[in-house]
Amino acid sequence: MVPSFNRRKTASAAIAAIAFSLLPTLAQAHIIHSGSGGFGSGFEHPLTGLDHFLAMFAVGLWGAQIGGRSVWTLPVTFPLIMVVGGILGIAGVPLPGVEIGIALSILVLGLAIAARWKPAEWIVLALISVFAICHGHAHGAELPNTADPADYAIGFVIATGLIHVIGIGVGLVCEKPYQGRLTRILGGLVALGGLYFLALAVM
Repeated sequence: MVPSFNRRKTASAAIAAIAFSLLPTLAQAHIIHSGSGGFGSGFEHPLTGLDHFLAMFAVGLWGAQIGGRSVWTLPVTFPLIMVVGGILGIAGVPLPGVEIGIALSILVLGLAIAARWKPAEWIVLALISVFAICHGHAHGAELPNTADPADYAIGFVIATGLIHVIGIGVGLVCEKPYQGRLTRILGGLVALGGLYFLALAVM
C-alpha cells in the first residue's frame, strides 16, 4: 500500500508541475505592441502566449503518444504548413474565424490526446495542417507591423520548434508509467485551455 501511495503522490506532483509550467507569463499570443520586432521578440512571442504554446505543446505531445513516425512527422509538418498560412496572412488574404480556428486547434488536440486517438497518419497530418494554417495566418498578418519581420519570423520559428520538442519530451516520459494515463490527463488540461480560448473567441 505504501509504494502505491508514493507512486500516486509522485504522479500528482509531476502533473501539477507540468500544469503550472503551462501558465502564461504575459498576454495572449496574438498581441504585438507597436514597434516591437526582431529575433528576441519573435522568440519570446510563442513562449509567453498561452494559446500558441498549448497548441505547439499538444502537437509534440500527440506525436509522442501516437509513436512511430508521428514523433517527427507532426512537429515537422506543422511549422511547414504554418509558413503557408503566414504567407497568406502577409499577403492580406482573408481567413474568417481564424481565432476560433486557433481555439479549436487547442481543444481538438487536447481531446485527441485525452481520448488516446490514433487515426491513420494522413488524417492526423490533414488535421494539424488545417490548424497550422490558422496559426500561421494570424502571425503572418502581424509580421508587416513589426520593426524587423525577417528576424522576428526566424525567432518565432525556432521557439515554436523548441515547444514541439518540449511536448515530445514530456510525452515520451509520461507514456511509460501508468499505461499513458499521465499523457491523457495532460491532454484533458490542454482541452480545458481550448475551451477557455474558444469562449474568448466567440464573445
